[in-house]
Amino acid sequence: MPLPTPLAMPHSLPAEACLAALQAGPEGLSHDEADRRRAQHGPNRLPEIRARGPVLRFVLQFHNVLIYVLLASAVVTGALQHWVDTGVILAVVLANAVIGFLQEGRAETAMSAIRKMLAPRAAVLRGGARVTVDGADLVPGDIVLLEAGDKVPADLRILEARGLAAQEAILTGESVPVEKAPGPVGADAALGDRRSMLWSGTLLTQGTARGLVVATGSRTEIGRIGGLLASVDSLTTPLVAQMDRFARWLSFLILLSSGLLLAYGHFVDRRDFSEMFMAVIGIAVAAIPEGLPAVMTITLAIGVQAMARRHAIVRRLPAIEAIGSVSVICTDKTGTLTRNEMVVAAAETPAGSFAISGAGYAPEGAVTPAGDLSRLARAAALCNDAGLICRDGVWTVEGDPMEGALLAFAGKVIPDPRATARRLDAIPFDSRHRFMAVLTESAEGRMVHVKGAPERVLRMCAGLDIQHWHQRAEAMAAQGLRVLALAERVKAGKWIDPAHLEDGLRFLGLIGLIDPPRPEAIAAVAECRAAGIRVKMITGDHAGTARAIAARIGLENPDRVLTGADLDRLDDAQLALEVATVDVFARTSPEHKLRLVTALQANGLSVAMTGDGVNDAPALKRADAGIAMGLKGSEAAKEAAVLVLADDNFASIAAAVREGRTVYDNLKKVISFELPTSAGEALTVVLALLAGLALPITAVQILWVNLITGVTLGIALAFEPTEAGTMARPPRPRSAPILSAALVWHVVLVAALFLAAVFGIFTYAIGQGHPLALAQTMAMNMMVVLEIFHLFFIRSLHSTSLTWAAARGTRVVWAVVAAMTAAQLAVTYLPPLQAILGTRPVPLTDGLLILAIGVAFFVIVEIEKQIRLGLKGAS
Repeated sequence: MPLPTPLAMPHSLPAEACLAALQAGPEGLSHDEADRRRAQHGPNRLPEIRARGPVLRFVLQFHNVLIYVLLASAVVTGALQHWVDTGVILAVVLANAVIGFLQEGRAETAMSAIRKMLAPRAAVLRGGARVTVDGADLVPGDIVLLEAGDKVPADLRILEARGLAAQEAILTGESVPVEKAPGPVGADAALGDRRSMLWSGTLLTQGTARGLVVATGSRTEIGRIGGLLASVDSLTTPLVAQMDRFARWLSFLILLSSGLLLAYGHFVDRRDFSEMFMAVIGIAVAAIPEGLPAVMTITLAIGVQAMARRHAIVRRLPAIEAIGSVSVICTDKTGTLTRNEMVVAAAETPAGSFAISGAGYAPEGAVTPAGDLSRLARAAALCNDAGLICRDGVWTVEGDPMEGALLAFAGKVIPDPRATARRLDAIPFDSRHRFMAVLTESAEGRMVHVKGAPERVLRMCAGLDIQHWHQRAEAMAAQGLRVLALAERVKAGKWIDPAHLEDGLRFLGLIGLIDPPRPEAIAAVAECRAAGIRVKMITGDHAGTARAIAARIGLENPDRVLTGADLDRLDDAQLALEVATVDVFARTSPEHKLRLVTALQANGLSVAMTGDGVNDAPALKRADAGIAMGLKGSEAAKEAAVLVLADDNFASIAAAVREGRTVYDNLKKVISFELPTSAGEALTVVLALLAGLALPITAVQILWVNLITGVTLGIALAFEPTEAGTMARPPRPRSAPILSAALVWHVVLVAALFLAAVFGIFTYAIGQGHPLALAQTMAMNMMVVLEIFHLFFIRSLHSTSLTWAAARGTRVVWAVVAAMTAAQLAVTYLPPLQAILGTRPVPLTDGLLILAIGVAFFVIVEIEKQIRLGLKGAS
């Protein structure tokens, strides 16, 4: 007998048709048939991903052009027997490799996290008998028995259900449990509307169910998301990509220039080949900013610490720069912009409209205006199966979150509402009759309390203008509230007769519940908008709820909402146009989130994606900066993200963006410092060789300057604080080159000033009759002084350096300058070091002249910056 094929769209088929298609019966499969199907379909778990071995992963960390340049410079310095330089360069290379090795394999870890979400045990019918089996042993056609509190072990088509509801936030983002029923739904129904299905990894919050396994392992919805995650390519950050391109061009330029200079010196200028070769090697070492990768790594590491203090945990160093460059944040709603806790926000009664304050499940708050809501509150508490628990001052709910919110509301109105009542009978909520009823006995007698859908309960009440109350319920729903109606009736006897509930109830009122926005999220969205960052909500919840929350949060365009069905009708080109103006997307699936992130990136935007559910993981991985929630987020979301918020606070995202922009500014300062100084050092030697002059600074002295300034001064820049106005600047374009026109001009200007100053002091020393060694010492000191003044200039990229705050600097800046000054004085005036570097003592008057030239250099570059900033402001 052939095995059945997998079902397509089981949610749209009658339960009997699903049983027939899977060749199963209500008594379940036999043990032999289950074994036969398991051999075909495999175990009910996600397939393992074969990861690269640790040795290969480590070796591949060296496959980078900049690393090749560094290794080449290490070989060069080793050939020159400058072992300290060689050791520093190799240490940088090794540190980068270790960091990359430790951060490798995020996708595999994310898959493992999803894999853990499958239920370990399941109750099934085998041969008509109930047995408990390992969740991995389930096969299509099995009949699974579930009750409240169980985790769904596979994708199930519901056969029977009583009062059934499931929490599906990990898949759909919907914050409240979804009512379930066996009846088929439309073939094109969104995932959150397929009420005839239970999804693997979700949780039953109430009721009982009997379901038919229709998909296992990688064929489940969670498995499908895992497949999406495995197929999504992680994007490199803009800075990493730009540094890679820069390294290629830099290495090519240095090699080409060195070769041309060697050929010119030997064949045209007729210099000795070995002498020219060693000089060219010195130029190459001077031109390579070997301290740059080390300082970049240190700058990023400092940024990690700063973000950790802001409750943002960075999982990959380069991600800091990506966070600082985002121009749009795609955020989930539930648990990210909202508290993921239902609260009663409003009540409509025959006595009037009331607003209810308070947060979370704590029974603390006020009713505005003051009024008697005691009967409404008593009904909300008694017609209720949930419980509230306070642990260490934190209130949590046991049971349905919506019923927990009703209990919290009751506690705000009357103390201990259940204390004097005893339940005698109950009719659980069922999607067929859409209400719940309880019979209780208290000092006032026996009462029936009813709660349910307004359209159902209103028909059961006497003496009402049903149309009027329907309109009031619809007005509450338009505000994003989930609306319930409550009623009561005096009852004799110990049992509830459903027939006696169809009319004659006394209407008590309507209650509106909402998953409220976080107050700090509202402020964070406003700060992001001020920083030129657009915030877009992408949720699995209903369009009306999403629209209401978007308006409360303060999104730029909350009125227009596109649903998942709307997105399915758009091709990629149309979606790229729509996504630029639409800020609210509802009823979305994992594929929709992935398409939206990709469409935004196609528009040249740097995208951050926040989320906490399994359904967010593929988009988190695809985004330039995936941001997961640390407290309520799933492990799959955390592993797919590059940033985890330890406090689940959307406000921490704005703080992370600020820190990311600071890190990028500091990286830009490091690059703006390293490149001109390296170019100035190299050009000094190149010009001397081309002009046939004596070298103003020897190769060993250049290496010394590189050693004491290349990394140390750059490290000082890594600790720079956030500049004023950082969050007032618009995001930088994704395509913005690292070597901008302004930076290229700065490199040219500073290199030219270095060249003029070093040659000028060298020429002055020779003209004064100083020996060549002293002239070279003065030139070397001139270079160090210029770099110190350049450091103070570059600390303020976007404002003037002529302020007390800029001059005061930081403790790190002054510590580095003091250490470098002491080292330079030592090599200038201590005989043992003079012998190594070929230096001579510099007279005081000449030393003061060197300082004066440094001041003149600072004034020139500062005037140029003020002119440039003035022109930029005018434009």
